[in-house]
Amino acid sequence: MSWRIPTRALATASLLLPLAACSPAADSAKPQATAAGFPYTVTNCGVKTTFTAPPERAVTMNQHVTEVLLELGLKDRIAGTAYLDDEVLPKYAADYKSRPVLADEYPSYEKLLSVNPDFVYGGYASAFAGNEGRSRGALAKSGIETRLNVEGCAKSAVTMKDLYREVREVGGTFGVRERADAWVRGAEKELADTARQLKGTKPLSVFVYDSGDKTAFTAGGQGIGNEIITRAGGRNVFADLDKSFGDASWENVVERAPEVIVIYDYGAQTVAQKKKRLLEDPALADVPAIRNKRFAVLPLSDAVLGVRAPAAVEKLAEQLHPDVAK
Repeated sequence: MSWRIPTRALATASLLLPLAACSPAADSAKPQATAAGFPYTVTNCGVKTTFTAPPERAVTMNQHVTEVLLELGLKDRIAGTAYLDDEVLPKYAADYKSRPVLADEYPSYEKLLSVNPDFVYGGYASAFAGNEGRSRGALAKSGIETRLNVEGCAKSAVTMKDLYREVREVGGTFGVRERADAWVRGAEKELADTARQLKGTKPLSVFVYDSGDKTAFTAGGQGIGNEIITRAGGRNVFADLDKSFGDASWENVVERAPEVIVIYDYGAQTVAQKKKRLLEDPALADVPAIRNKRFAVLPLSDAVLGVRAPAAVEKLAEQLHPDVAK
């Protein structure tokens, strides 16, 4: 940070120095103390950034990252939000409603700039689509720092440790490290409690149905959704799919014979409609989950890397193992 002294002040400095030394005005002219924890340097998805102060006008570009900031008590730092996948959690509802919504999906570059952001936080790589003018490089040229949720650039399977890192790095960026650390401690305890409840249970084979007709769009082994299933006492039958999300053939669904189907709830197609499509498909009639009508449901925002994930483990465990997880 540079500090400039007006020329006219320099011209009279020698005359006023004794008076200024004990003047309140002199104290106010001094550089302000650096905010605690700054400068803060972080490398996120290949982009190294040094923050000299916490962002003041952030735009969140997907629901799960909006909820990260709300969980960390940063409502007043949010200049705008975009792209709601499903309902925000009740505990965030009032804070969310108090923030401007820039677009139902992603805002244009011009709309984004209209709220004068100093930071843009994207949940998916598509938040920074270059062909729509919102690349991280383009935003940097406009003086806007950025962050991409680490699930959006992961090169290996995402785990809860990555979630802890995400929350802590966001906490560091915004100068609220203690809040981030406290959240992580709570998450670790919540997951440990669920693990104790499930101790000794046999994992159930699980197929995630996100969407799709000709093929099944499902959860692969790279995303946090796979870890949520594992920690909830399940085994993702498409864990070998080298993506967070991807397409699988219906023939493979039949072949892998899942015992439970987890439906991701979001978008225009309802859970009831998704169940109907699966139950009425004759090709799936012999799949154990279809034959026994074994379904579980998670909102999409539960199944991506955000602050809902620890509670999502417990929520799914209660559906997979209702006699054990309480």
